[in-house]
Amino acid sequence: MLVLTGKDTTFPVKNNVARHAQSIDLSIRSRIFGNGKGWVFTPKHFKDLGSDAAIDSALRRLRADGTIRKLGRGLYDYPISDPVLGLVAPSADAIARALVVRDAIRLQPSGAYAANQLGLSEQVPSRVVFLTDGPARKVKIGKREIILQRTTPRNMATAGRKSGTFIQALRYLGQDQVNDQVISQLRRHIADQDRAALRKDLVHAPAWIADLLRPLTEPVPATLP
Repeated sequence: MLVLTGKDTTFPVKNNVARHAQSIDLSIRSRIFGNGKGWVFTPKHFKDLGSDAAIDSALRRLRADGTIRKLGRGLYDYPISDPVLGLVAPSADAIARALVVRDAIRLQPSGAYAANQLGLSEQVPSRVVFLTDGPARKVKIGKREIILQRTTPRNMATAGRKSGTFIQALRYLGQDQVNDQVISQLRRHIADQDRAALRKDLVHAPAWIADLLRPLTEPVPATLP
């Protein structure tokens, strides 16, 4: 009979633990690199790779060697480095996508930020507002402030879709500010595969916005050769 003592198994067990930790580190590093510079993420993005403790340890090591940056509670990024500016702040959109995963909420760009995303405004707001079905709060990342504003189910019915951003951007502009240039810019953001979904979502828009967007959901006539 073969009897294994604690002395016999100490080194193999330690080696196995070390190899497992190294494997998790490599998997997490590979996923971070695969998403590219500027990616904002949370430990939940790696929950399929190991235990919470193992993931937290791996992220601490990646932070210590300068690969990633901690932005806040459970929020990290793979930072973009500029030769003049140094480490660049992550985009509001990247932060929002990570918050959706971390907090299991839905977010919808609104106000000046929604208009800027569609090219309807050149204003880049320092305070970015997202509508949410989660708790209202402020998220401060460096000099950037993100406002999560709790809103009605109707406003969240189109969250995360192009139609939602269209509706919120037009709300911000107001009916009197909509002209042919605005319509033309909106049209540039509508692909053929978007039209059916946009048409369906018009039921959630104010009447004047629905009337304005409805013609944009019609197929574009083929041009003659």
